[in-house]
Amino acid sequence: MNPAAVGGAGLSSSPGLDAGTGDGELVPVRPLTFRELLDLPFVLIQGSIRLLAGLIAPVYVVAVGVVAAVTAAGSAVTGGSDDGTAWAAIGSTAVCIWLLRLFVRGVATPIGLAGVHRRAIGWRAALAGLRGKFGPLLIFQMLYTLVGVGVLALGTPLMITLVPAIVWLGWLRARWFAVLPVLFEEGVPYRAAAGRAKVLAAGAEWQLAWLWLALRGLLVVLTVPLLGIPLFLSDFSGTHRWAVIVLATAAALLISAFAEVVDSATRVVSYVDRRCRREAWDIHIPSGPMR
Repeated sequence: MNPAAVGGAGLSSSPGLDAGTGDGELVPVRPLTFRELLDLPFVLIQGSIRLLAGLIAPVYVVAVGVVAAVTAAGSAVTGGSDDGTAWAAIGSTAVCIWLLRLFVRGVATPIGLAGVHRRAIGWRAALAGLRGKFGPLLIFQMLYTLVGVGVLALGTPLMITLVPAIVWLGWLRARWFAVLPVLFEEGVPYRAAAGRAKVLAAGAEWQLAWLWLALRGLLVVLTVPLLGIPLFLSDFSGTHRWAVIVLATAAALLISAFAEVVDSATRVVSYVDRRCRREAWDIHIPSGPMR
């Protein structure tokens, strides 16, 4: 286990972490305000934008190609029917979004933690982190999806229950908000990471839930400019059937990837805040002999 995992109150044993200096740090290692919890993820992303783009862009292009190929195959099998083509496009897009989010979570989390520690990280190290935590990451992704689909399925049939269901989902997300940073930072199995995330979130579930909900609203605003990319390309491609399908699915994948980068960075920032508040992670005690 990483020593940082058991660095309780007053201990800051993570390499490269000199809490509270504020010297060139992307994320200040101290208790954070709610506004900082919203703002600092974008600072963290900006500090590693080239690395994130270099890792995610090739996977995104492959995902768009897979969706186009599966949609074309579905259209061919069903004789070019509209329903067959639509279901092929929707199904392949949903699967590729799920896999793309899995990849983004696996690389964005260690990159974000490296930014917190002001530690250099390259694409090889980021991919190595993904490979090393792939099993627990896959478990988290499956449970995350099942909980989200289950709660929304209960709340969607009646519009009056949709808002309470979303709020309830935010509270559930808050309890496991720190699972991924714990997995990558502290080197524990998934079950231990889930339990530790609950401990870190204790007493702040509603704050984290409102953070999750506010982030969803903020992402709606931020993704509007991203929709301008397929609209711009449609000026050249026209409104042909396949052009519309490719542009729509490409936009859905792009928005999902962007949203997951922001979500992963927010988890890292919240993890820093909760460790500082519950374990005094921002207080550094020298390891030398007492005088």
